[in-house]
Amino acid sequence: MDQTLDAPPRSVVVEPTPKNRSVRTMLLARPVLSAAVALIVVQLVVRGTVAGSGYFYWDDLILIGRAGRYPLLSADLLLHNQDGHFMPLAFALAWLVTAIAPLGWAPAVVSMLLLQLAASVAVLRMLVVLVGAPRGADSDSADARGAANRAGWKILVPFAFYLFCPLTLPAFTWWAAALNALPLQIALAWVIGDAMLLVRTGRRRYALSGILAVVLALLFFEKSVVVPFVAFAVAALARYVEAGAAPLRTVAHRGALLWAGSALALICWLVGYLMIDVSAVRTNGDGLRDLLHSATSLGVVPTLLGGPWAWERWLPSTPWADPPGWVVVLGWAVLAVVVALSIRARARVWPVWLLLAVYVLGAQVPIALLRGGPDTSAELMQSLRYLADVAVVLTAAGALLLLARPRGRPMRALAPVALTVTMLFTASSLWSTYTFVRSWSDNPTDDYVGNVKSALDQWDGAPILDQEMPWNVLNPIAFPQNLTSTVFGPYAEAGTFADWTPRLRMITNEGRLVDAQVWWNRGIVPGPDPDCGYRVAAGHPTRLALDGPMLDHGWTAQLNYLANRDGAIDIGFDERGDPVTVPVYQGLNTVFVRVTGAGSGLVVDAATPGLDLCVGTGPVGVASYQN
Repeated sequence: MDQTLDAPPRSVVVEPTPKNRSVRTMLLARPVLSAAVALIVVQLVVRGTVAGSGYFYWDDLILIGRAGRYPLLSADLLLHNQDGHFMPLAFALAWLVTAIAPLGWAPAVVSMLLLQLAASVAVLRMLVVLVGAPRGADSDSADARGAANRAGWKILVPFAFYLFCPLTLPAFTWWAAALNALPLQIALAWVIGDAMLLVRTGRRRYALSGILAVVLALLFFEKSVVVPFVAFAVAALARYVEAGAAPLRTVAHRGALLWAGSALALICWLVGYLMIDVSAVRTNGDGLRDLLHSATSLGVVPTLLGGPWAWERWLPSTPWADPPGWVVVLGWAVLAVVVALSIRARARVWPVWLLLAVYVLGAQVPIALLRGGPDTSAELMQSLRYLADVAVVLTAAGALLLLARPRGRPMRALAPVALTVTMLFTASSLWSTYTFVRSWSDNPTDDYVGNVKSALDQWDGAPILDQEMPWNVLNPIAFPQNLTSTVFGPYAEAGTFADWTPRLRMITNEGRLVDAQVWWNRGIVPGPDPDCGYRVAAGHPTRLALDGPMLDHGWTAQLNYLANRDGAIDIGFDERGDPVTVPVYQGLNTVFVRVTGAGSGLVVDAATPGLDLCVGTGPVGVASYQN
């Protein structure tokens, strides 16, 4: 360590110097470091290939639409309740990516890869800190360097597990999910490392670094409230498995600054979160049991073998793990054997398995309670995107098992066995990654958005009426976030989308811009003046009667008019809805207006002094196009 760093406070008992230098000794083991860097490069190549085969999906379009609609420091952007999530920094990052290239997939992929790189480096640091150098050795001696090198090779086993485990794959490939899941993984690994170093050295900079990581993670994802609790548990377990005295009291005392700062951050965050949203429990006992079974037996357990190998999907949902039954049985059997052998071979490791069980269950329960319900499928939890952070805790547990004292003499034959198992796990994980990509790459959003962007590039200047996007691109439950003007606003030129147009066109489900017409769901009946129909003048609102009532919805009205001059009119339903201001032009013309509301008539008023219009009959209804 750099000897110019802050000295520890006098009240803190610092571990022996060799232990304090363990991180430096490990990092100087060049073969280990080179191997770790090579593994990270391979992971990024694999993940980059996976991300390149995908595209924006569902919530991604909502993030883009809001990023294009609001300025960076707007409360409407940063404090938006995104389906129960409080994620201001995720919105800020989405705003930056959208500002660089609206609806550009490449910058989004780069942001995911950079976050993944940070997570992988943080996990490597965590493993180095947890495993450390052997006890009682002089860190400058050849024996210590050799022992550190051997310890370094051991950490590559849990490190490879984290890098390639399919458990983190679904959350990475979906941009909106990655903006939540990856900062949480970074914070878990980083704060665990900081907690260990703070307890060992007493240097305040580790407390400050950990508190900052907690704050940043909370602003990306509300689930980050678990970070300080997991860090405390891992630090206490590390001391326990090393047979340190009073692990809970020691970690609490030596890490007091980190725990106090994290508690203050959590309190401040909670105040803000409760002001934004308080989600309600929507599931019941039976639903909770089904969701937990899907998450554990069909989700987490198969990934311990590099599974699930097979994925199922019903568009427009995301893929979910669909492991063969024998893989589930084998996964549980292997897990049971590993638990039994580790408890027999290593001292004091049973609390490590208890921590894992508690965390895996605890990670599922809030999601099952908040996302569950009578209309929720159990496959929700098999999508794995809610459980990506479990991979970091599993990796930390693996490091704690390595840290624990062997009950007998270590078996050298375990090295080739560990290498073989790691290679088999990696190969299995890569196959699961390949099968995931085959399912995930079937995304109608790619072609739809690409075609719309091409049409907008050739825009002729006539406004396009707003409309909802296809259900398999962005579901109507997302309204009004699913409107074309919202999603394509950041990409389109100013004035492309409007509530009126002299030429009615629509965007097809394939993303083509075609001419359209208005159905006669209702019609404007002939007006009282046989020579003019309905006469409209400034200051004299005129009601255009319809041949029947219309429900509260967005409708398209075709106004056929004759104007004495250029100007503007206000038009809206007579019972409910806000009026729309529409420009009109001298002479005989037609304008199509999108009007939202309900009533049995339309009210028109001239907004320009001296403007007189005659309005004839015309349809009011749904705009449609011919395939």
